[in-house]
Amino acid sequence: MSTVNIANNPVVIYTDGACKGNPGPGGWGVLLRSADGTEKEMFGGERATTNNRMEMTAVIEALAALKRPCTVELYLDSQYVLKGVTEWLAGWKSRGWKTASKQPVKNVDLWQQLDQLVSGAGHTIDWRWVRGHTGDPGNERADALANKGVEQTLRQR
Repeated sequence: MSTVNIANNPVVIYTDGACKGNPGPGGWGVLLRSADGTEKEMFGGERATTNNRMEMTAVIEALAALKRPCTVELYLDSQYVLKGVTEWLAGWKSRGWKTASKQPVKNVDLWQQLDQLVSGAGHTIDWRWVRGHTGDPGNERADALANKGVEQTLRQR
């Protein structure tokens, strides 16, 4: 796992996931920008996954790349991840990772990783939803990186 050396300055992060078929081969992309203008791009993918898993993986990889606690503006176009983190997570945890209808939480492995990064790494995160594919430069770059992750995954044998 790569890390990014970002001081306690504010960090802006754009994340996105992509999937060719759902399920199917997928990719994730991250654009990190520090206050001094330094940018870092990251991407990756999996051969058999879902769009939601790739959206979550992008956020996990982005937060895991931060070496120390940061003030983060995190832009994402996934309502699933946004609502999961800001609305559903506390209830899932209190019910032993079950939904309100007592079903197991889907993608619980990733939700638990994300929960650890959000609550245990000391970051202050401002979650910001952006509509995908509407010309937002950061979101468009994260989308391109996610698609690059799909392409790289498809080339690997």
